[in-house]
Amino acid sequence: MKLFTCSTSVDVGRGLSFYSRVAENCEEAAHFNETFRWPIASRLDGNETLEIQVYNYSKVFSNRLVGTFSMVLQKVAEEGHLELTDTLIDDNNTSIKTSVTIEIRYHSMDGTVGVWSDGEFLDVPDDRDGMFAFETDSLLSGQSHGSGTSPGRSLQGSIPTFRKAGKGVFSAMKLGKIKSYRDDHKKGDEPAVLDMEDLDRKAMRLAGSLDPDTISLASVTAVTTNVSNKRSKPDIKMEPSSGRPVDYQISITVVEARQLIGLNMDPVVCVEIGDEKKYTSMKESTNCPYYNEYFVFDFHVPPDVMFDKIIKLSVIHSKNLLRSGTLVGTFKMDVGTVYSQPEHQFYHKWAILSDPDDITAGCKGYIKCDIAVVGKGDNIKTPHKANETDEDDIEGNLLLPEGIPAERQWARFYVKIYRAEGLPKMNTSIMANVKKAFIGENRDLVDPYVQVQFAGQKGKTSVQKSSYEPIWNEQVIFTELFPPLCKRMKVQIRDSDKVNDVAIGTHFIDLRKISNDGDKGFLPTLGPAWANMYGSTRQYTLMDEHQDLNEGLGEGVSFRARLLLSIAVEILDTTSPEIISSTDVQVESVSNISESATGKIDEFFLFGSFLEATMIDRKIGDKAISFEITIGNYGNQIDGVSKPSSAKKRKKDGENEEEENELIQNSSEDEADEDGDLVSVSSTPIMKPVITDRNYFHLPYFEKKPCVYIKSWWQDQRRRLYNSNMMDKIADKLEEGLNDVQEIIKTEKAFPERRLRGVLEELSVGCSRFVTLANKDVNQAGRTKLDRERLKSCMREMDSMGQQAKMIRTQVKKNTVKEKLKLVQNFLQKLRFLADEPQHSIPDVFIWMMSNNKRIAYARIPSKDILYSIVDEETGKDCGKVKAVFLKLPGKKGFGHAGWTVQAKLELYLWLGLNKQRKDFLNGLPNGFEEIKASKMGPGLQSVPPISLVYNMKQVFQLRAHMYQARSLFAADSSGLSDPFARVFFSTHSQVTEVLSETLCPTWDQLLVFDDVELFGEASELRDDPPIIVVEIYDQDTVGKAEFIGRTFAKPTIKMCDEHYGPPRFPPQLEYYQVYRGNCTAGELLAAFELLQIGQGGRADLPPLEGPTDSERGPILPVPLGIRPILSRYRIEVLFWGLRDLKRINLAQVDRPRVDIECAGRGVQSVLIQNYKKNPNFSTLVKWFEVDLPENELLHPPLNIRVVDCRAFGRYILVGSHAVTSLRRFIYSTPDKSSNNWATAGDIIVNMDTEPLVRKMDTVVKLDATSDAVVKVDMTEEEIDKEKKKKKKKKKGGAEEEDETDERVLDWWSKYFASIETLKETLRAQEVAQAEAEEREDLEIAAEGADIKPNDLLMKGSKTREKSKEKKSSKDKKKGQAVDGSEKRPVKAKVDELLVYNKELESEYGNFEDWLHTFNLYRGKAGDDDEHALDDDRIVGRFKGSLCMYKLPLSEEITREAGFDPNMGMFQSIPHNDPINVLVRVYVVRATDLHPADINGKADPYVIIKLGKSEVKDKENYISKQLNPVFGKSFEIEATFPMESMLTVSVYDWDLVGTDDLIGETKIDLENRFYSKYRATCGISSSYSVHGYNIWRDPMKPSQILMKLCKEGKIDGPHYGPGGKVKVANRIFLGPTEIEDENGLKKQTEEHLALTVLNHWEEIPRVGCKLVPEHVETRPLLNPDKPGIEQGRIEMWVDMFPMDMPAPGPAIDISPRKPKRYELRVIIWNTDEVILEDDDYFTGEKSSDIFVRGWLKGQQEDKQDTDVHYHSLTGEGNFNWRFVFPFDYLMAEEKIVISKKESMFSWDETEYKIPPRLTLQVWDADHFSADDFLGAIELDLNRFPRGAKTAKQCSLDMIRNEQELPTISIFKQKRVKGWWPFVARDENDEMELTGKVEAELHLVTAEEAEKSPVGLGRNEPDPLEKPNRPSGSMSWLLSPIRTVCILAWRHYKLHCAVLLAAALGLLFLALLFFSLPSELSHKLFNTAG
Repeated sequence: MKLFTCSTSVDVGRGLSFYSRVAENCEEAAHFNETFRWPIASRLDGNETLEIQVYNYSKVFSNRLVGTFSMVLQKVAEEGHLELTDTLIDDNNTSIKTSVTIEIRYHSMDGTVGVWSDGEFLDVPDDRDGMFAFETDSLLSGQSHGSGTSPGRSLQGSIPTFRKAGKGVFSAMKLGKIKSYRDDHKKGDEPAVLDMEDLDRKAMRLAGSLDPDTISLASVTAVTTNVSNKRSKPDIKMEPSSGRPVDYQISITVVEARQLIGLNMDPVVCVEIGDEKKYTSMKESTNCPYYNEYFVFDFHVPPDVMFDKIIKLSVIHSKNLLRSGTLVGTFKMDVGTVYSQPEHQFYHKWAILSDPDDITAGCKGYIKCDIAVVGKGDNIKTPHKANETDEDDIEGNLLLPEGIPAERQWARFYVKIYRAEGLPKMNTSIMANVKKAFIGENRDLVDPYVQVQFAGQKGKTSVQKSSYEPIWNEQVIFTELFPPLCKRMKVQIRDSDKVNDVAIGTHFIDLRKISNDGDKGFLPTLGPAWANMYGSTRQYTLMDEHQDLNEGLGEGVSFRARLLLSIAVEILDTTSPEIISSTDVQVESVSNISESATGKIDEFFLFGSFLEATMIDRKIGDKAISFEITIGNYGNQIDGVSKPSSAKKRKKDGENEEEENELIQNSSEDEADEDGDLVSVSSTPIMKPVITDRNYFHLPYFEKKPCVYIKSWWQDQRRRLYNSNMMDKIADKLEEGLNDVQEIIKTEKAFPERRLRGVLEELSVGCSRFVTLANKDVNQAGRTKLDRERLKSCMREMDSMGQQAKMIRTQVKKNTVKEKLKLVQNFLQKLRFLADEPQHSIPDVFIWMMSNNKRIAYARIPSKDILYSIVDEETGKDCGKVKAVFLKLPGKKGFGHAGWTVQAKLELYLWLGLNKQRKDFLNGLPNGFEEIKASKMGPGLQSVPPISLVYNMKQVFQLRAHMYQARSLFAADSSGLSDPFARVFFSTHSQVTEVLSETLCPTWDQLLVFDDVELFGEASELRDDPPIIVVEIYDQDTVGKAEFIGRTFAKPTIKMCDEHYGPPRFPPQLEYYQVYRGNCTAGELLAAFELLQIGQGGRADLPPLEGPTDSERGPILPVPLGIRPILSRYRIEVLFWGLRDLKRINLAQVDRPRVDIECAGRGVQSVLIQNYKKNPNFSTLVKWFEVDLPENELLHPPLNIRVVDCRAFGRYILVGSHAVTSLRRFIYSTPDKSSNNWATAGDIIVNMDTEPLVRKMDTVVKLDATSDAVVKVDMTEEEIDKEKKKKKKKKKGGAEEEDETDERVLDWWSKYFASIETLKETLRAQEVAQAEAEEREDLEIAAEGADIKPNDLLMKGSKTREKSKEKKSSKDKKKGQAVDGSEKRPVKAKVDELLVYNKELESEYGNFEDWLHTFNLYRGKAGDDDEHALDDDRIVGRFKGSLCMYKLPLSEEITREAGFDPNMGMFQSIPHNDPINVLVRVYVVRATDLHPADINGKADPYVIIKLGKSEVKDKENYISKQLNPVFGKSFEIEATFPMESMLTVSVYDWDLVGTDDLIGETKIDLENRFYSKYRATCGISSSYSVHGYNIWRDPMKPSQILMKLCKEGKIDGPHYGPGGKVKVANRIFLGPTEIEDENGLKKQTEEHLALTVLNHWEEIPRVGCKLVPEHVETRPLLNPDKPGIEQGRIEMWVDMFPMDMPAPGPAIDISPRKPKRYELRVIIWNTDEVILEDDDYFTGEKSSDIFVRGWLKGQQEDKQDTDVHYHSLTGEGNFNWRFVFPFDYLMAEEKIVISKKESMFSWDETEYKIPPRLTLQVWDADHFSADDFLGAIELDLNRFPRGAKTAKQCSLDMIRNEQELPTISIFKQKRVKGWWPFVARDENDEMELTGKVEAELHLVTAEEAEKSPVGLGRNEPDPLEKPNRPSGSMSWLLSPIRTVCILAWRHYKLHCAVLLAAALGLLFLALLFFSLPSELSHKLFNTAG
């Protein structure tokens, strides 16, 4: 009997179970001798109990409970030690004979109760930090909150254990009321399956009311083995994926801009990504230009580089050839932000522009754009492009990721750079010697500076000349909007050089990790902390091949330097006056920080032991090898230390890197340091490898294992790493659990929900454990703000995650497993994100393989993974464990093939911790070794680490590798197959299987025996934790060496010599192992491995091996019987239909192909196709073969399909092959007679009203999430008539309502646009439903915390949601209020619709493979990512057919059915495959988002249709310069299936010169559509009519189609009954019975009824399926040159009509609607309150010379001006002036169509579609300077506010509250008159009223305009009268002086009088002075004379 115990500590605070190992085959007594430890965080309470359960273990069935022992721990709590033997009790509480012996010890925190001696029971480390912590053994230990029952850690069905509600430390924390398990979901949840039944019953009895819905299952490994955990899991994916360039395509559509700040500007939008710029065209004098231009940028760069590129949109004003224009505003976002959006795109969102030179300015306008980023293999779902009628709610659709506020503020980002250390040489030593000779001093060979890049800007510090330890103390300041839309900041140390600067190292800072945007979040902050930089090796070479690594691309292979930096962010108050308004980068100096700011420096000790070095690549294997371990620069002997030239010893900081220079390899000559300490030994002795096999070598370490140890000094920031480790461990456990659940679901085992519950339980326990442990060492030195904030947010997150996990656990039911699994996967991502610590502390550890003093290959191990802590959860996952490490080549060498081959595999033991904790560093090693110390060490130094370990214990084993088969291997040969063999490595041994040629699914069925495998260490440890087995699969080539296919790892099942070889563990089961090639999967291996210990008796004691039975295979042993699967007899029937598209093989065409089918060694061949060209179908359709296959479906071997071409002289050539990996979908299951579909009792009336009729007439469409929005049975004609009458009554006042949509006006496009509306509504409804579901989920989770039923919450939730909906629909409502409810979609009511699929039809109908499957045939080598060889290139043809497999014998019922044709087997009622002539009609509606093909960013597309040999080119009808062309064409081609069945629709770009380029193409397999039961030949429309736009297209009427379907499906019917009923099978359908012909006469018809049945064909039992409706499908266009990236989409559909049926009617006309010619007449009557701009020269009087300018958007060059109303003093102007604007208009799309040449060089006119917007501007005329712009208004002619009746009522609100006001459409009103405001923006960017205009708008059609023409301005015909302007307004031109006089006298009478007097006085004085001298002289001389 096999026993194992489960012991569970059960009090409320401790929820932790342990399992012993299984003691097998016990007679009387079972000896366990195992110790379990419980770390407990609080004192042991006397009421707590210990419970021990003993089970009888079974591998297959459930474990049976033998008995239970439980005791109260009161005595233990008092005394601390107790030994006892007691009997167990069974589940009836009666004691049984079995007894259990246990010893319990308890050691309390304060040491008051018993103390243990060191080696006795539990090693309590002396913690120097004064904190005390227990070592723990499991992550599960922890406090699980909760009350009531909580099943402990449980086994395979988890026996829940009741707990006493003890007073545990956490029981006081009440978490609201947690619902007790409700009993209502006990009923009939799940039938217990065999191995669970017993357990369930037990659980029921034990748990009383507990139902199966609460059972959880812990990880299976914990049950079956008590793993000693001395080994860690190796990582199987080898290749570094970052750093390799990938294809990306970024497409940006600039739709329009609005509200641009500036007066009368000519805006251009510049789109810039990285260094590439593209510009839109210029739009003249408008603030809201409409562009609708599409740009595509192609990149081929590594993902990291791509996602860091900045997308910059800027608007530039009046740019031309000569001037660069002025910047209005910019918007920046990095590509990564777009890529992380759902669907990798923003669609129709508004980007806010801001001015980088003036941060105080606010918003500068908005650009509406679409941005999408497509990587290879991403497919983007473009929302359907239709007429955008939605009002543009700018605020609600901003171009921002979710959760970022619309109002972003400016912030300063301060990046402080203090100093760096450990820089490498960046110059050769020769140069140094030259310098020394000239200058005479020795200088450091590096001139470093730091460059910081953020949001497209760069900042640099100063250069520190010649310094390995530069000190900068500078800060780089960025000014950027916060939160920034750029995720990463790049900090780079560069070496300044005269020629070119090179990067020394790069560090990226992810802003999301250093901030938190939650309610209790914090701004980005970091440090001061050291950032470690990694890159290429430190040797300086002029051409560094790994320079990319220093730039931050790829994984760094060596430590380069570390940089001390900090980051802070300050939100700016832009209103403060002293703010600097520019955003230029600034650099300032900052003060130095203290040494201790980053933490106390401590001494760390790193120990490593190399237990094994195998799989050394043969290229390296012939030279001697050593291994070197480095941490930072410590331990690096070749190129590590760059001594600072200043030879100051910085001993106090522990920076004694100098000593390492003196370290000679492995030397121990140096005495220990003065403090009695040791010297580091960082590399192993040199040793020559020994050959393992022809590919690999190994080092002969055997019992002597070399060790290395390094002392290093770092700031003690372990706490960061500890917290990170705890989260990582929780995440690892969670990931493992989720993989288990997925595996259970995938393999369809029972009860995945139980395992998921177990996973959630472990998660919640882990989270609560984190919360208790993380809050330690809070006051440690060097803790930064980020440390504190991160701790808080991690604790919050983990706490809430724990709560949610508990909550979700209770909701996990059988039917909800999958959706809950998705939820839990989000937790995993969140955990991984939280665990990544942004502030580094200890650098990573590198292990290098050295040969000849050169570095060959490396492995990098994060230091946190090997960091030791006395608390088990905090310890790194590989600390003190043996880890298998695979060395790889550095840098780019490691890409591709070189990266997959292992350079060496090490079994490595590592330990890193504080030097003072060093005493435990050897504890994790396998036991049984002696330490060998260095010989010269003095006797006093006992604590010196060993330089090697010698194992004196060794165990001998035999390994048996049962290699059964592999499947879906990588195709390594040009034939598309491989010649695979497997090589198995274990320790230093390797063996190979035989080579099986030409297969991807080899069944080796081979047992490989490895004899005398020696393993070192204790037997018991090896049993629990054996080394891993590596299996590599190769492809054998005749020449050259074998090519690598993939690799996988396995662990053997171990049998020690004292164990019995038998169930449950032996013989081992075959398992699937995933084979990896780099990061990609390359197949699966089915194998089993067992490791058997060879005891005293030698091999004779081992289970016998059956000798080689089949002599043909030589000495190859087959897999033994107990291990190989049990087989049953199956019959596989194959339907051979035909072969298609076979390519040439070796230049010869395939002429006589044959198909060979093979499965598990048996097979069948098709008949030969005699002439492939004439008829590629097979003449014999069905063949079968019988084969023995495993009972277990999961082990079924693949089925191989091969096509060979039979050539002359009996030669066969392989054309291509296909492997069907899973046969499950072809297994025939007998129809279930009892199911509903077969129910024959009574007729069922099918309710077709999937929605009420109101739905069609209603304004606001309410779509129920469950109802299908598309299928609807149409209204009858009478109802429509009634509706019409109602409507006519409603019409009041004539012009209010548009005339009825006339049947004649409707065309196919009406139907199409109406359908697109429906599609959009459906998508919207799906989004709403999804959002509601998510909301419900969140509410449920939230509800758990508080005591609310989810339903109450939902009520609240729906209310809030309704509010938000109200906001959304207010726009719709206002449209309704304006006129009448039905105005919103006048057409919608009566138009018949088709179905618009926004994907290919195939994806909706399962590729039409309902009975005819298509298998792609491959040939040629499979490509790896970097070779860009896609699988599509390997396809050489297609085999069409099908398979059906079933177990023999088959029940006779099936074969006895009437009309059963035994030749056809299961493929009854299949049509014949003779050639058939078909008329194919291809309708191409339009293409969207084509990839530009010309330099101008446009294309000139046209369509080419190919089918077989026929090709239709539509080149002459190319559409000029359009990326969204509307083709509206139908093409007819006659074809013969099967020869011509692949239809290719291509869109080409027309070029005037040179060949036309392919933009993209799509391929459609018409044959599968033709034969499909979904009837994809001609879509079935929703209603039947004989005339009009909805005319029936199919030559067969609905009634004929129905008859045919009933006959083929052997169904009774159709029977037409009275009263509009029809009965098919047992379903009755109702429908109208009258039809109206062209003349309006009504006739009786059955067609409506028949059509109703066809539209609901899926309701018919047994044969029913959804028939393809009338539709338009949207297919992606692909270009072979750009594989995997969509080049646009095409909307189209295909109709097919067999030629032997009556001919169909003419093709539907879908030619694009011609725009209708209109004329808009605008009369400007008057203006008022226009602001006065001019000051009068003489008078200072304010006045304006007003004129009005107007134009229709897009026709700026046709702008028209009124005459000038001069000298208006009040702002009033009278014009009576008429503008006339003729234009072409598309009613359905609401766009004006303009055709004009783009430039004088254009070949032809380009058609633009733009919204109809009328712009009116008011100007002030100036004679000599430019006219001044005063204000403008833009009216969207479809919806603009009604003009005010008077100038008084006209106000700014008409513009401001445009959303709320009722709007009118000129196309409905025809004539409108009123007052509208002119607006402009002032300096503060506020809108201001600058005038009012009275205008009259009159819309007439071109015909009406011809009948009643009008003149421009005031001219004939129909002239307007002259305006009545005041006389003064013109007079000043005639008599300016008079005017001036009048004005002057009026205002300045007094001034005039004074001025006159003064003038006279001056005149008098002047005359006086003038005449005085002459008078004087006259007088003088006269008197003299």
